[in-house]
Amino acid sequence: MALRIDIGGLPPERLRFSVSPLAELTAMLHVLAEPAHHPRLSGWAGGVWSGLRPELADRLKEAEFLWRSSRADFLVPARPRPTLAEELDDVDKIGDEAYVTAALVTTCGSNRVHFPGLSPLADPAARDRALGLAQARGAVQEAFAERLLADPAAVRARVRDTLEQCAEAFFDAAWSRVAVRLADDRRRKSDLLAHRGVEAALAAVSGAVALAPGGGAIIVDKLQDSATAADADGVTFLPSVFGRPHLVAVYAPGWRPVVQYPVAEPDSPDPVPLETVTLRLEALAHPVRLRLLRTLARGPHTTGELAHAWELSPPEVSRHLAVLRRAGLLTAERHGRYVRYSLNLPDLTGLGTDLLAAVLR
Repeated sequence: MALRIDIGGLPPERLRFSVSPLAELTAMLHVLAEPAHHPRLSGWAGGVWSGLRPELADRLKEAEFLWRSSRADFLVPARPRPTLAEELDDVDKIGDEAYVTAALVTTCGSNRVHFPGLSPLADPAARDRALGLAQARGAVQEAFAERLLADPAAVRARVRDTLEQCAEAFFDAAWSRVAVRLADDRRRKSDLLAHRGVEAALAAVSGAVALAPGGGAIIVDKLQDSATAADADGVTFLPSVFGRPHLVAVYAPGWRPVVQYPVAEPDSPDPVPLETVTLRLEALAHPVRLRLLRTLARGPHTTGELAHAWELSPPEVSRHLAVLRRAGLLTAERHGRYVRYSLNLPDLTGLGTDLLAAVLR
């Protein structure tokens, strides 16, 4: 599954790396809404919640679906500005129909909901659908959708005021700590793009972002199979400190594609692609392969030794070892006539402590 962003014919300079205060604030708000996604930031999140005024805490919970499961498009700017105030001014310039549709996309579902055709402000059928979807999500979502459709200006003003209060309460202090890191990352990626090309720059963004064969599209490893096309303005890439480990893509029709990616932590490995995780889980689904892994956890073995230990034929063992090797769960080293197989402990550990404990038991 992947998102495909068509960049055919687009000059490399239209792929821009930038820094957005509003996008980073949105990432912080997501951490506050989903601290379990960000265990390294749980202390920060707990400190922020404990220091919030009750009214602001209630406001964040009232509108958290704008940034909890996915991001409302207007909260991840395609044309970033130096300050949060300037970016909020740009949001104010968005028409009501575009703003309301973008807000309802995240309000009405745990995944992004699409409203093809006219917006719910202009189309009664789309309005009824939006209210029905919001009602199914819960009373808070239903109330927010009703207010948004009844009085967009009032809701927009309230959302902006909430974000401005967040700036005073916690964003400004956090931004002063991360802004330099974001600017440094932006500069490094821009230099890569200028001197080594699009493929190298995308590879540095994330192991889950790549240039398609032929160079006509950017492939982003996401939960859905979808596609969009960059217009003449191109694609914007935004580094994030608080967004780790998420890779956020905004690409709704009418919005310039934006990818918000996590800044790499020192000594932090690249994220493993979903296809690799799937391959590893499928490899572990066979009881014989689990037995082989448990044996290899005790030390390197040859095919013949494994076959003898489990009363299997060498060809059968070889087939299972080939599956485990393709999944990256084994390493092989030749010693004269023999090849000894060993457990790839770091990659197995990445699949979870319960699995590791079962294999090593």
